[in-house]
Amino acid sequence: MSTLQPWITDLGKAVRLGLQGMYKEPPLTAVEWADKHFYMSSESSYNEGKWTTDPFQVAILNAMGNDLIAVVNFVKSARIGYTKLLLANIGYKVQHKRRNVMMWSPTDPDAEDISKSHVNGLIRDVPVVRELAPWFGRKHSDNTLDQKVFANRKTLWVRGGKASRNYREKSADEVIYDELSNFDADVEGEGDPVTLGDKRLDGAVYPKSIRGSTPKKAGTCQVSKAASESPIRLRFHIECPHCRGEQTLKFGGKECDFGLKWEKDELGEPVKAWYLCEHCKAMFFHPDMVEASKAGRWICEVTGIWTRDAMDWFNHEGEPIRTPRSIAFYCWAIYSTWSTWLKIATEFLKIKGDREKLVTFTNTTLGEVWEETQDKVEWDVLYGRREVWTGQVPQRAVVLTGFIDTQDDRYEGRVWAWGPGEEAWLVYRFILMGDPASEVLRRKVGAELQKQFTRADGLVMRVDRWGWDSGGHYTDEVYGESLRHGVLWVIPTKGASVYGKPIANMPRTRNKSKVYLTEIGTDNAKELIYSRLKLAVDTAKSQAAEAQPGVVHLPANDDVCDESEVRQLVSEVKVPKVTQGKRVLRWDNQGRRNEALDCFVGALAALRISQQRFGLDLDVLAAEPRPGGDAAADNQERPRAKSKYWKR
Repeated sequence: MSTLQPWITDLGKAVRLGLQGMYKEPPLTAVEWADKHFYMSSESSYNEGKWTTDPFQVAILNAMGNDLIAVVNFVKSARIGYTKLLLANIGYKVQHKRRNVMMWSPTDPDAEDISKSHVNGLIRDVPVVRELAPWFGRKHSDNTLDQKVFANRKTLWVRGGKASRNYREKSADEVIYDELSNFDADVEGEGDPVTLGDKRLDGAVYPKSIRGSTPKKAGTCQVSKAASESPIRLRFHIECPHCRGEQTLKFGGKECDFGLKWEKDELGEPVKAWYLCEHCKAMFFHPDMVEASKAGRWICEVTGIWTRDAMDWFNHEGEPIRTPRSIAFYCWAIYSTWSTWLKIATEFLKIKGDREKLVTFTNTTLGEVWEETQDKVEWDVLYGRREVWTGQVPQRAVVLTGFIDTQDDRYEGRVWAWGPGEEAWLVYRFILMGDPASEVLRRKVGAELQKQFTRADGLVMRVDRWGWDSGGHYTDEVYGESLRHGVLWVIPTKGASVYGKPIANMPRTRNKSKVYLTEIGTDNAKELIYSRLKLAVDTAKSQAAEAQPGVVHLPANDDVCDESEVRQLVSEVKVPKVTQGKRVLRWDNQGRRNEALDCFVGALAALRISQQRFGLDLDVLAAEPRPGGDAAADNQERPRAKSKYWKR
């Protein structure tokens, strides 16, 4: 018997190995499989041990495993476990789903590192995968750095993405692009890597393409481009533990009144970090976020479609819908359960004006594309060029327009002065806190509407036309104020949702509420304003009272124009978005306060209304004799013109 024992043992192993290829585990989702089988290997993990899928990772991993989803894009930061998610998915596909998987890394050395440090650990430390690898630990034709053939005859290929030959001949059920943004945009003149790689899926019953990466520079970032082509673009939303308001977490920054905040010690090092809710402004901490994540949702803010686990999908009304074929996830380090918010604050404070560090922080921590800013107007440049002028209103200004922005807890207003060539001066600001629905607060706004201003030559002026934001929850109140003060003097407005609208589109007739509700083409207005903010102020011309058409002047008066005002004027940047299947750039404040910019847009729209509907001509008005002045010479040439714009 002793001589037969080794032979029987070997026979048993062979039988078990043969049967392993026929065994099929009860159906599991990718998350169920990973939580049951997956292990984080020591050579590729900060914390070796059994895997547990974190709440924000559930939908991502299940989307990789869901056969009904053909395309998964993932625009990500570092420290959210992406490589582990890929490895868990690969193990799930090879062992549980029995699929051929092909994975590309940017270069051959990258692919070798993945194979040595990650794939070998997966095979060694996950028993159900190890049973399919009788060759593990020894030289074998089925065990090479770029190819693993398992006992169930399924294959994993790991290749570099630079050579076009690495995209040929193989027939895969699933293709994966790891760190797609680091791939060559054109692989040896044969096309982009995704197009080349996805051809390997021809004939697959359940084809799947997974593309993930930290983003790079805007306009050339391959993962952002791939994600923009998915109609469902998802961000993780959690409820505030105080007000239960749902939100996706944002970095915020110093000038934003919500988002990630921190406290520094006397050495400038962060010692405490927290988050301010964008709804109630209450404070909560990292452990609160981890707990709230358990009930979090991935929501597409364009369509309202959402999911918790990528298995069940719902429309914005909560009704079940069919699983989408192509989706994109956007996620950054703030959701990490093993990396603290204090670490994010520490990384940010280390930037200290270093552009390259800021690029790295934007890409790898915020998970956002880097927008080149050489054409952007910097707030400190505007702040440094503030001016002092005589009088409330400079001599060259001929008309005032204003705008009131409606917020949930206040009204904010600005008055802008305009001269020939639409030279502009910011001359007044008010911020009135309180309930916008209250009669008391609106009476205070009414007093601001009637305010008069004195020009440098003594001319008393009042605002020619006001715009008033009617959006949000206070439309009826704004309509009422228009009727109270004059429907042609106080114009209710709303931002146009269609790009390319004219700056002001005042209707010919009143609406059913008897007011002239006017659409503002905000994108066109911002294009014009930002182009004019870039125009330099000629101080010599300003001192000589010479015209500077289109130039924007800001007062060196903190009551009207402090640092916050200037920051708000340049708070928006263009970000890539998808409209009707096309990738376009649209203005976005990215969570920063922008009331000053909105008021400038509204004041410009009020100017356009006066020009287009009431015949205002800034150049003609500037040439008219000024009431109260010494215009004898002018009167010898032509009669005094009577203009409704001069207020006596």
